[in-house]
Amino acid sequence: MSTDEYPTAWNHPATRRIWALHMVMNVLGFLGWVALWCGSLAVLVGFLSPGFSFLFVPLVVYSAYRVVLQVSYFPLAFRMRRIMRTYPWQEMQGVPCGLTKHPDVLGRQYGWFELPNPARPEQRLPLVFGQHMRTEWWSRRMAPRAKPERKAQIEVVWFAGDPRFIGLIAAPTSNGRALRRMHVLQQQMGGAGDRHCFTDWGVTPEDIERGRRVGIRPAHP
Repeated sequence: MSTDEYPTAWNHPATRRIWALHMVMNVLGFLGWVALWCGSLAVLVGFLSPGFSFLFVPLVVYSAYRVVLQVSYFPLAFRMRRIMRTYPWQEMQGVPCGLTKHPDVLGRQYGWFELPNPARPEQRLPLVFGQHMRTEWWSRRMAPRAKPERKAQIEVVWFAGDPRFIGLIAAPTSNGRALRRMHVLQQQMGGAGDRHCFTDWGVTPEDIERGRRVGIRPAHP
């Protein structure tokens, strides 16, 4: 794929298809867990004697937890779409990444990528997986002991966003024409968003406006 062909990631047909599939899987997962919760609860209440209730209680509790977890995927999916409608894809090779705690990042993190600052490409800024949900595929390839063939799958990545605010990362398929494993990366550096960082990072009012379209609310520089 030539990243110069499309003004935003959303204009790329394969991106829209993979996002639509992502949403379909979210909906099916939600409906499936709701059905399992309702079914197990019905069996527990209407058919089992008290002596066997303990067999279904864990299933009722776990399916209820998965329903809540599945609901949390929807806001993230819509944030992905906002990022894709605002920023173009960039193809990047050899992006530094790791699973250890990055020294410049505050709060929870489950892996990081260092991406070039759009205003100063020689300066790299870390973006992190801010939550562990659906990061297993990435972490298995980012691990220091990962097999070379696995590491090769993230040697080239697609990135849409601004490392000073937020971004979306994806791995290309083997033919390089489609993508998979989209995931939102967050900016969690200490002092991110204050005047000092904006000055150091070369943030412009136009950059801030694009960040606001994605749902970021940075202060004015």
